[in-house]
Amino acid sequence: MNTVQPIPPGMTAITPHLVCRSAADAIAFYARAFGAVELGRLPAPDGRLMHAMIRIGDASLMLVDEFPEQGCLGPSAVNASPVTLHLYVADADATMAAAVAAGATVTMPLADMFWGDRYGRLVDPFGHQWSVATHVRDVSPAEMAAAATAGCSAAKD
Repeated sequence: MNTVQPIPPGMTAITPHLVCRSAADAIAFYARAFGAVELGRLPAPDGRLMHAMIRIGDASLMLVDEFPEQGCLGPSAVNASPVTLHLYVADADATMAAAVAAGATVTMPLADMFWGDRYGRLVDPFGHQWSVATHVRDVSPAEMAAAATAGCSAAKD
């Protein structure tokens, strides 16, 4: 009988896999900015990382160096990223400050949001977008809908 699990222990069904211009530098940045713990690296014969794994909180994140010859490009190479990684933390203010000190750029300052989170956004030095949040209050669906509607109405004025 095969006892191999289809999803390895410690993993979830979906794991972000980031392409970075320098995955080794990205690992160091994520350690400084978000307290990431490196779980492993697999270098290619030419020294680029063909696979790396880190853990931030209880989430795994895979990284790989750019391999342009295989069409594997990071956001810095294409000057865009359509994906935002959302990170819940115990203290959004401290995490955003650590990320900025490590080299991230704030794209939306932290604020208390109508859905109950203290929330802000940044871009890391490798072009990946992050949102950082701490849940600070519970909001009912009705309260959230009313606040969203009020916010949209105010934005039109």
